Amino acid sequence: MSKSLYTTLEVSPTANEAEIKKAYRKLARQYHPDVNKDPSAEEKFKEINAAYEVLSDKEKRAKYDQYGDSMFGGQNFHDFAQGQGGNVDLDEILRSMFGQGGGGRGGFGGFGGQAGFGGGFGGGVNLDIDANVTIPFAVAVLGGKHAINMSGESFDIKIPAGIKSGEKLRVRGKGKRQGQQVGDLYLRIEISPTTEYEREGDTLVKTFNVPLYAALFSGKVTVQTLEKEVTLKVPENTKNGQRFRLKEMGVMNRQTNVRGDLYLKANIVLPAVDKIEGSLVEAMKKSLPQE
Repeated sequence: MSKSLYTTLEVSPTANEAEIKKAYRKLARQYHPDVNKDPSAEEKFKEINAAYEVLSDKEKRAKYDQYGDSMFGGQNFHDFAQGQGGNVDLDEILRSMFGQGGGGRGGFGGFGGQAGFGGGFGGGVNLDIDANVTIPFAVAVLGGKHAINMSGESFDIKIPAGIKSGEKLRVRGKGKRQGQQVGDLYLRIEISPTTEYEREGDTLVKTFNVPLYAALFSGKVTVQTLEKEVTLKVPENTKNGQRFRLKEMGVMNRQTNVRGDLYLKANIVLPAVDKIEGSLVEAMKKSLPQE
């Protein structure tokens, strides 16, 4: 029996959970669109994630081991995915195969165990719910709980650190109900805009004010970051726009588990001339370069 999901992750059908997870991380890093600019990398990345979605779940893996590629109409997984079109939603396909809303024979929404899925997936009612949710910028970077209200019910969802706008989160058991069956909630994440930080991939940039004295003669400046208050020693002759790196205080990369950096960008604050002692103003007029 052909089992191409294992080929997709480059592991043996007898691979254990640790081996599958290790292979997934390696391939996810290799084909992540932010790293691999090959036009085919994005589709490969989707296939890798879909394969891992199945093989990392004991129940789904057991069902796949039972039926193999007959679930894809006898095709291998790559050919099947490509045959669905360029904008295939593999999450939707897996949901149709394994979602609780499928019901039906064999647990696959009408799959009878003879000729695969035939013309499509799912003969039962779709009990899943798709919705959008907007989360605070700090929660997107650091992760944490976020309260939502859905269908009159309030509950917390767990946000993983480093999530990006457009990603989807699955909340099990929060979909529609029909008898003893219940679907899942699929949330498309949007992140609240912020004027305090710029996000450049896994890097964060925050502008902070530096008094003219500290910029000229050195000094300590306190800066509030997303996590904590830090004290930065500003060297003399600091230039406007100069950046200072705070290592691994940026955004967590969910594929590599490596955290980016935070850069503090200096904004030198000039004092009002009428607040400076007259004699000093005159001395500055004589001494300061005009170019």
